[in-house]
Amino acid sequence: MDELIEHVRIHRQGGAEELEVERLALAPPAAGEVRVRQVAAGVNFLDVYYRNGLYPLAQLPATLGVEGAGVVEALGAGVTGFVPGQRVAYTGLMGAYAAARNVPAERLVAVPDDVDLDAVAGGLLRGVTAHMLFAHVRQLRPGDTVLVHAAAGGLGLVLTQWASALGARVIGTVGSRDKAALALAHGAERVVLYREEDFVAAARDFGGGRGVDYAIDGIGGTNLLRTFDAVRPYGMAVNVGQAGGKVEPLDLMQIAAPRALAFARPSVMRFMTEPELYREGVQATLARLAAGLRVPVGLDLPFARAAEAHAALEAGRTSGAVLLRPDTGDQKIA
Repeated sequence: MDELIEHVRIHRQGGAEELEVERLALAPPAAGEVRVRQVAAGVNFLDVYYRNGLYPLAQLPATLGVEGAGVVEALGAGVTGFVPGQRVAYTGLMGAYAAARNVPAERLVAVPDDVDLDAVAGGLLRGVTAHMLFAHVRQLRPGDTVLVHAAAGGLGLVLTQWASALGARVIGTVGSRDKAALALAHGAERVVLYREEDFVAAARDFGGGRGVDYAIDGIGGTNLLRTFDAVRPYGMAVNVGQAGGKVEPLDLMQIAAPRALAFARPSVMRFMTEPELYREGVQATLARLAAGLRVPVGLDLPFARAAEAHAALEAGRTSGAVLLRPDTGDQKIA
């Protein structure tokens, strides 16, 4: 029998006010699927881009969210390797803002008992992104200098810890002294309050006067071109988001002489369409979490307050991960 399940949906793309809670029927899992009762769903800027129309949606109405964690409730025909009650997670699948959903078994990963489910719900996509950036886009080496923008944000904290664990030195930009302390506590060697100090000059100094080896920009807008100036000749700059404004078309001569840079615009969603890379990324993330990677939760809200979560993320009022959950107990704001 179908069950009515709470979802956070949009009927048209636009502002955070478009998010609304609806109850939709959920059929039993089909062959090859697993029914997951979700503990929490992670909120990412990717969700904002799908909501506001920056990225297209396959159809409307749509349930947003691309990562979640919970427990197995039921198995469809032919599914092996999972049992009811098992802790599991996934990322890269639209529809995570739901109390329960049917997930293709090949996209699920078992979560070890010593790894917190909330950390997985808020950190799996970011962990796969870090793995992609540091193992595939540019292999990070001990001693490399790395600039991470928004270093106290959900992705920034994961990138900072991951790079530090690989032996790199991290300089991060932040918007407040509280966020500076958070970034330093999670592995940044140097932080820049970007409203008070020129991050380009600071990054060039951090890189021995020439600039950093690798810069990761999730801000976009005019920030990207300035980031190019913070990178040493023959270093690399990467853009992974547009939190501060749309990235305009790039003239290749902007990365040529005198900058002489490599530039990449990788897509973690594209990365995860390849099954072997998806598995590699999620397993690498679980291993990092088990080894001590921290995913502090800065905002934890019920589905009914999804618009508030999106608005806070867009306004830069959050630090760490942002979670939405179907229950209303134990929500916290930090």
